[in-house]
Amino acid sequence: MARYTGPKTKIARKFGEPIFGEDKSFEKRNYPPGQHGNNRRRGKKSEYAIQLMEKQKAKYSYGILERQFKNLFEKANRSKGVTGEVLLQLCESRLDNTVFRLGLSSSRRGSRQLVSHRHITVNDSVVNIPSYQLKPGDIIGVREKSKTLEVIKNSIEKNTSTYEWLTWDIDSLKGTFVSVPQRIQIPENIKEQLIVELYSK
Repeated sequence: MARYTGPKTKIARKFGEPIFGEDKSFEKRNYPPGQHGNNRRRGKKSEYAIQLMEKQKAKYSYGILERQFKNLFEKANRSKGVTGEVLLQLCESRLDNTVFRLGLSSSRRGSRQLVSHRHITVNDSVVNIPSYQLKPGDIIGVREKSKTLEVIKNSIEKNTSTYEWLTWDIDSLKGTFVSVPQRIQIPENIKEQLIVELYSK
């Protein structure tokens, strides 16, 4: 199972924002990585460089590698909606992302691990595919044997986020994917039109 396992803070510094979530190291050094840091002279970026950076930001944010991301784009491109918006909706509808949004893990990397280690159910059946695409009405829960896991309990206690397209029942540890989120509801700071322009070349 391919996934990015490199240094997170270095990538966050590259984009100038904590794309992997709260990061104390990033807060201390929120300037680009490298020997000269802020003092290095950086010329004006080309249009291609800006588009490429936006695509990389989206990939790292959602923890998706190039081939999967391109497949999602092609699927979005074939759809009837606005390609960039549909692309982000497909990313948000992934099971690992929804587990993260529900607060069962404090990071997408952690939520991906919960899914692949068979701790998560969809409609009462164990699903261990992080990229599984949820449909409106799907119920995401914690497997009975996994409800006592400290990592899940701690994450739920710390979670303060709520999203309009998800509902959560703390007693049963189950959430519902009510609807596909609209672009205005998705909090990620991604300029999806730049990604569309890059793939359209």
